[in-house]
Formats: sequence, structure tokens, C-alpha cells
Amino acid sequence: MEIRATRSLLGNIRIVLVSTQHPGNIGASARAMLTMGLRDLVLVNPDRFPHPQARATAAHAAEVLDGARVVGSLDEAVADCGWVVALSARVRHLGDEPLRPWQAAERAVAVAGEAPVAFVFGCERTGLTNEEVDLCHATTLIPANPDYSSLNLSQAVQVVAYELRRAAAPEQAAVSPKKQHPWYAPPTAEEMERFYEHLERCLLSTGFLDPANPRMLMRRLRTYFNRSAPDRNELNILRGILTSVEQPKRRRIAPPSSGASPKDAPKAD
Repeated sequence: MEIRATRSLLGNIRIVLVSTQHPGNIGASARAMLTMGLRDLVLVNPDRFPHPQARATAAHAAEVLDGARVVGSLDEAVADCGWVVALSARVRHLGDEPLRPWQAAERAVAVAGEAPVAFVFGCERTGLTNEEVDLCHATTLIPANPDYSSLNLSQAVQVVAYELRRAAAPEQAAVSPKKQHPWYAPPTAEEMERFYEHLERCLLSTGFLDPANPRMLMRRLRTYFNRSAPDRNELNILRGILTSVEQPKRRRIAPPSSGASPKDAPKAD
């Protein structure tokens, strides 16, 4: 249900490229779009399209290029949109303060449930004209390094596409949901106590823990493991390490000599 809802929202968000000069940027933008689930691409007066270089840089996102529409004006590209956002790094004296990309994405996702939304990118050399920006309802600015804020067109599309996906699918499951596997559940208090008993027994047998002068060693170790919060799988690994110290296997390989004498070994504290 959530995946279908995300696809529906992103399917109602359009990327509009105005007067794109390099066909490779069109292909790279298509690739950036598809990686985030966007497919609606409109090209306003591109210099060269279709073009083999656009298809080459699109990699496996040819479906976005195949579905792209070429129109003669920005008016035509956004005529059916309920909200239109201009991407512009130019300082303008009129209009509201530019939105941050994540702010624009959140608003876009909200509107996309009711009407199409468009994000408009200008040509590589000059960006959007004032007249083109006037056709948009809002502007957004990517907060790049002020000392070097030059973003390639497809890089700007990727930033916006990522923010749109994040806004549309905030609860998207991870690739490997470890929390759903019993191995990665937190160990019980009883399991942790058995581990501490095992650890103390092993430290006593190796002589690292002096029963006549234990100091605060076990309490500090408890604090450490409570802070690190091992899951059941990790705790079993630790128990296995302790068992291998108590019951060495025949395949055990002697560690290389470090040249340190026993008196240099760290002491328990």
C-alpha cells in the first residue's frame, strides 16, 4: 500500500528541463530521476534531442527518455500543474525567499496528491530567465559550497529527486530489515548475565583478572557492553570467542611474537 502511494505521488511530479544544451545532461538527468522513482520528463526546446549521447548517459533509464515530451515553451510544459518550482542559484530582488530543497519537496508531495507538480531547471550556461521564473509559483536553491556552488544540471536534478523521494517515502523499509530477524533482537537480561559470568570465568582463568585485587574491572566491562548494546548474534560471537580461549582448537595458530615481554602486558584495572 505504501509503495503504491509513493509511486502515485512521484508519478505526479514532473521534471522540466529548459533549453538544455548538452544531450548528455538530458540522459544523466533521466538516470538521476529513475533512481528516485521519477519518470515524467518534459524538455523545452532542447538543442539536440533525441541524440545517441543522451541515451548513452541515461544508462538503463532509457524508459524515461522514451517517454519524454518535447514542447516549444515553458507555458506548455507546466500548463496543467498545480504548483511549479524554479531551480535558480541567481540572487533576485523580487519574490519570496527561495525554499530549501527539502521544504520544496515536502510541499510538492503534499500538492501532488491533488494536482501535477513541476520542478523547472534552466539551461546549463545561463539558467532560467526572469520571465521563466515568473511562470513559477516558488523558487528553490540548493545550499552548495558558497566558494564553489557550480552544480552540473544532472547533479541538481539528483539532489531534488532525492529530496522528493525522501518526502514521499519517509518510512520506506531498509534493504535488509534486521529488526525483523530474531538473531538481531536484544539479548535478555538472563542471557547478558550468563555472558558476564562466562567473561569473568575466562578472565580469571587467563590471569587477567586477579581475584585478590579485582578492582572495578567487571563493573567497567558491564558498563561498556551495556553502552555498546550487542544483539543476540553479536553476543553469541563473543561467547564463542570466550569458549575458544577456554578450549583452544587444534587448528589454532600461534600468534606472531610482538617482542613484548610479559611485564609489558596491560594490567586489569
